Amino acid sequence: MIYFDSASSTKPDPEVLHEMCEFASDYYAIPSSIFSHTLGLQVADKIQEARDFIGNKLGVKGSEIIFTSSGTEANNLAIKGYVFANRNKGKHIITSKIEHISVLETVKKLLRDGYEISYIGVDKDGFIDIDELKKSIRDDTILVTIQLANHEVGTVQNIEEIAKLSKEKGITVHVDGAIAIPYINLKLDNIDMLTISPHKFYGPKGVGILYVKEGLKLEKILDGGYNEFNLRAGHENTPAIVGAKKAFEIWDSSISEYLRNLKMYLYDKLLSEIPDVMLNGSLNKSLPHILNVTFKYIEGESIALRLDFEGISVTTGSACYSRNLQASHVLLAMGKSHEDSHGSIRFSLSKYNSKEEIDYTVSKLKEIVEDLRRISPLLGGE
Repeated sequence: MIYFDSASSTKPDPEVLHEMCEFASDYYAIPSSIFSHTLGLQVADKIQEARDFIGNKLGVKGSEIIFTSSGTEANNLAIKGYVFANRNKGKHIITSKIEHISVLETVKKLLRDGYEISYIGVDKDGFIDIDELKKSIRDDTILVTIQLANHEVGTVQNIEEIAKLSKEKGITVHVDGAIAIPYINLKLDNIDMLTISPHKFYGPKGVGILYVKEGLKLEKILDGGYNEFNLRAGHENTPAIVGAKKAFEIWDSSISEYLRNLKMYLYDKLLSEIPDVMLNGSLNKSLPHILNVTFKYIEGESIALRLDFEGISVTTGSACYSRNLQASHVLLAMGKSHEDSHGSIRFSLSKYNSKEEIDYTVSKLKEIVEDLRRISPLLGGE
């Protein structure tokens, strides 16, 4: 099988799995306070080690790292937790039209609860309109929540400028970095909260990370125990937390360089072998491992299914929309037509992929695209 869907989830690194298995077999107790037994204390120490290590990697304190069950939960805790705890500061939230569904659905719920939401538009490459952002800021704006990079087309926002602009107005900033960290570096100077998802970079599922700047007030959204500084009820997924630490530990910047070279190889190959291929997003100001293209005149769903028959895994749009055949909200916001949006395919590469896999994929794609265009109603086919 050739797997080109690493933006949905990556294959865990063997070192991560080894660390998790060893931890699960030897440290099976739940983390406990100083008034409990030795094994519980040892587990608590392991979690603290992971918290401090990840904090150090991000250039922040370990006490500013919160573990959740996923990036989705981290986004929910950041957005709902902050606005609920700071209702007196305002009820206006700014986000963009191309955010991940976990952000869009969260603010949609807040809209029903009486909050006001401004959705900032993007240009044809997926970059946020900074002037529109400036004009959207109001005296009662309580939060700006913007993704670091897009999960479908890979466009990397100028988040430092966005955060600086927001902080100058005294507005709290949350950044969804689930698809982007650690593929790109980010300074947290003007950022109050940051979401990270370890299974996007060869770590485990079942754990999310939320950086919360010291002194920021959040209200917990899950009631129960007093875990994670009383911000998240429920026992920590300790094997996954240890696995997340290991994923950070073994990450190397050379992975990003390898992936960007592989992406460029794929893009050049597609353009040289297949006519009428259109890039969605920016080629250079984008994540190193995501390439989204439209194959004109045919549907992406048909391409993805035919590739799957050949043992090649890709997605059309975001994997979160795999049960939804509507056109991608990201591509529509970028000004793409419904037809071009439906013809999009996202290739998301991993360190396990090779040029040989790309050669095979493009050769199969060429056959598939020719076949589908032959019967396409957009080209007069029957």
